[in-house]
This record gives sequence, structure tokens and C-alpha cells, in this order.
Amino acid sequence: MKDTIANELGESTVAVALPTSVVTRMTFAASPTRVWQGLIFYEEIQEPPPLHLRLLLPVPVGTEGRISRVGGEVKCLYEGGHLVKRVMRIEPGELYEFEVAEQALSLGGGMRLSGGRYTLRELAVGQTEVALETRYVSTRWPRWFWKPLEGSVCHSFHRCLLSSMRRKIESQ
Repeated sequence: MKDTIANELGESTVAVALPTSVVTRMTFAASPTRVWQGLIFYEEIQEPPPLHLRLLLPVPVGTEGRISRVGGEVKCLYEGGHLVKRVMRIEPGELYEFEVAEQALSLGGGMRLSGGRYTLRELAVGQTEVALETRYVSTRWPRWFWKPLEGSVCHSFHRCLLSSMRRKIESQ
């Protein structure tokens, strides 16, 4: 397909950016119901992100609105831009999925967020595994070099968010 498109465009170069998904898991000492009630976005973390994330990612400022139903949107504010997240699927106590409907935010050139999800799974009474997934497309090349670096930053971002959630939920 890439060759066909390139032939149709003549001498133009065509770069196809494939979607990437990064998932990080963390166990919480709480029921799925308590974890569900404590779900937050990165932009809602009360303490400042660690220095390395402040250097690598836009710094979150807050949110406008709250989304608790399918189709609902929230504007996530950052220093230098914003994202609009739209809820795509909710299965109470199990799954919260959203897409990025609008991105007016630079993520190091060539990265576009496309969405994410929280998946909750009860492990035992009073223990829940939370899987946080981020989906994005990157045109950074070569992919063999950039993909592991992007994944590492994404996992770090996930651990920061999940750790903040876990502290909040387990202290209640």
C-alpha cells in the first residue's frame, strides 16, 4: 500500500505512522469499587510531576469539566496547550476508555495522542490490578530507536499517575 501511494504521488516521500500502545499495571490494596471512585487523569494529580517528567512532557495545569458518561468531554490544560478527551466506553468498576478528540499541544515533535484506558481487575478481596494504557502515533524516525525511548517515558508517566492514585485511594 505504501508503494502504491508513493507511486500515485510521484516523487513525494510517504511516511506511514503506525499506532503504538503502552500499558503499565499496578496493584492497589483496595476494592475495584474504591479504585473506580478514585480514577483521575494526569492533569488532576495534586502534587507536581517528578522533575524528569516536567522536563520531558508538557506540565499539566488542570482540567475544565468532568466526564462521567459516554460522549462527555473534558479539556485538559497544560502550560503551552491543551487536549480534549472524550469518553468512548464505560463499564463501571472495570473499564474507562477515552479518545483524544483534540490536541493543541506539542509532545516533542511528531507525536499525536489518540487515547487511553483504565482497566480494573479484582485479584483477591481488597486487591485490584489497574492497567493504564496510552495510545499514540509517532512519526519520529527511526522507530527502532525512538519507540523504546517513548515507551520508557510513557511507563514513567503511568507510574507517576498510578502511584498518585494509589496513595490517594489507600489513604482513605
